[in-house]
Amino acid sequence: MSTTTEAQTTGIDRMADPNWWRQASVYQIYPRSFADSNGDGLGDIQGITAKVPYLKTLGIDAVWLSPFYPSALADGGYDVDDYRNVDPKLGTLADFDEMAEALHRAGIKLIADIVPNHSSDRHEWFKEALASPKGSPARDRYIFRDGLGENGELPPSDWDSVFGGPAWERITEPDGTPGQWYMHIFAKEQPDFNWDNQEVRDDFLKTLRFWSDRGVDGFRIDVAHALTKNLEGTLPTKADLEAKALGTDGFVDGSHPYWDRDEVHEIYVEWRKVFNEYTPPRTAVAEAWVHADRRARYASPEGLGQAFNFDLLQADFDASQFRKIITKNLVEAAASGASSTWVFSNHDVVRHATRYGLPATEVAVEGEIMAGQAGKKWLLAGGRKEDVDVELGLRRARAASLLMFALPGSAYLYQGEELGLQEVGSEIPDSERQDPAFFRNKGVDIGRDGCRVPLPWTADGTSFGFGDGGSHLPQPAWFSRYAVQEQDGAEGSTLELYRTALRLRTDLQSGEELEWIPNSNPEVLHFARPNGWQSVTNFGTEPVDLPEGTVVVSSSGLQDGKLPGATTAWLFG
Repeated sequence: MSTTTEAQTTGIDRMADPNWWRQASVYQIYPRSFADSNGDGLGDIQGITAKVPYLKTLGIDAVWLSPFYPSALADGGYDVDDYRNVDPKLGTLADFDEMAEALHRAGIKLIADIVPNHSSDRHEWFKEALASPKGSPARDRYIFRDGLGENGELPPSDWDSVFGGPAWERITEPDGTPGQWYMHIFAKEQPDFNWDNQEVRDDFLKTLRFWSDRGVDGFRIDVAHALTKNLEGTLPTKADLEAKALGTDGFVDGSHPYWDRDEVHEIYVEWRKVFNEYTPPRTAVAEAWVHADRRARYASPEGLGQAFNFDLLQADFDASQFRKIITKNLVEAAASGASSTWVFSNHDVVRHATRYGLPATEVAVEGEIMAGQAGKKWLLAGGRKEDVDVELGLRRARAASLLMFALPGSAYLYQGEELGLQEVGSEIPDSERQDPAFFRNKGVDIGRDGCRVPLPWTADGTSFGFGDGGSHLPQPAWFSRYAVQEQDGAEGSTLELYRTALRLRTDLQSGEELEWIPNSNPEVLHFARPNGWQSVTNFGTEPVDLPEGTVVVSSSGLQDGKLPGATTAWLFG
């Protein structure tokens, strides 16, 4: 078969192509858990640079780097002290430049995580705000409000933060008296910016240019739907918000006081002008957990250009759910002029090799999917390994990933999924946990540390090759069998499956068309892509016949020429 790429036939340089992102395979790196170059137990920038050959052989188009900025790690680096620097524990700006250059030499783009909703409470602006009087320009960069009650002793509203507890924190004024309250949707160490303040807007434009000038090719926008807020007048109560959220219209009209307001898109129009100053234009993808009807605005060409859809991530391993989600998102992407995004795992959710080994979730009325309840319930139950069918979970994860790589649009991978890595649950002692979700909901939620445990590179050693000085989160003994060393060159390994699939994806990906092929078996999804490329997934348990064509890769071995359960195969011809 011919595997000549569209780029090869048209003479397009993939690194210079302004549309490189539309069909890209993007690999998310959580820097503190990827590779440790200096043996301090923390992954770092030089560790990433040293692994560029590994990333190149994996076959990805881009690396998305989770926050690497100076941070107290109150929220895994998403509490930023300085937006235009590298955390000294991770390296220097010179190290960053060297990493960017190494990635580019390998033909790999670089995407940086930007955290615009909030800073760290150690940011120089917030320290200035605390030292300044009420009503000062320094305080206006954040959201400060007087409290309720006779002496302002009550918060401005009864809203909860995402991590539990109140969304407001009271400060002590410079004269030592109890003072105003500041808003924090997330941890109290993450005060929210006031995006009505022009200085805030201008400073982020400066940050976008700073990193773009250093070779960053695109940006992932954290909590992109939360920047603008309407806190005028009497604030609604938590009960008021919950009642409207449960109503027929919910908040699809942009009326929530701080989630998904229409005016947030004015910010991204400004950002797009900055992105377009560069050749090729810088790209962006929004993390926006919004109603599907409102997601397209984040992905508009005048705005960020692309937005994550987490729908497959929230689905069971179920053919009807997958088909409905894929069809719907391809229509949405076409309407917005974007390409779709597909993702199963990231730094915030239970790894999909584990999720797919848990009991299936229930499907709500009218076929709407219950959002990620299997993984969430497992976390809330303490993440017991005995609850997981590890073999089934990995088999399904491999099948789902191979299906995803055949879809038009961008495929987002999370470090370790190419190893079939399982979530680490109850094996992490409470004394070694780091996630604020755990500390603010102790005994209720074990948090997200289980998907952030450092990667195993070798089958032995103090930290399975992560570094010479151990790892900042404990790695269980069973990590050894998932090590890169064990899978490199091993026929049938998950790593080699990913390498083969990503190489073929680059060769075969052309256009954004998908044609569903009818099948009498409701547990089989079969679709065709341009150039005679077909993908068939058996979501059931019994082997099924394959269509005509040459099988070029399958997620599990065929069974007497048939496609076994929980298996995807690609065919050509």
